[in-house]
Amino acid sequence: MTAKAWTRWQDWVALVIGVLTALSPVVVATDAAAAWTLVVLGVVLALTALWSLAAPGSVASEYGHGVLGVLLFIAPWVMSYSDLAGAAWTSWIAGVLAVLVAASALPAATSAHRGLAGTH
Repeated sequence: MTAKAWTRWQDWVALVIGVLTALSPVVVATDAAAAWTLVVLGVVLALTALWSLAAPGSVASEYGHGVLGVLLFIAPWVMSYSDLAGAAWTSWIAGVLAVLVAASALPAATSAHRGLAGTH
């Protein structure tokens, strides 16, 4: 059984998280580091979500969501914007959600990957 592209809900959620994270500097107080971090990590998360949606058997893209989630979570401390409440909470919440979505999508992606491997 192969998975249909553009149907896995977790990847749609990851796309929304990425887009909202990238747009968040418009509505929350940021400095240059926070704004760039949120925009870049949000855009990359959205792009990996599109990759996952187009290729549901891609396990690497799901791991990418998880790694980006971890990076978003630690970014307020690493990039020194933990004192900016809106930007920091956006980063922490988006990071946790990205990790949870990635973890919930991994079994389906792995199953689809195995299904694709057997169709040679």
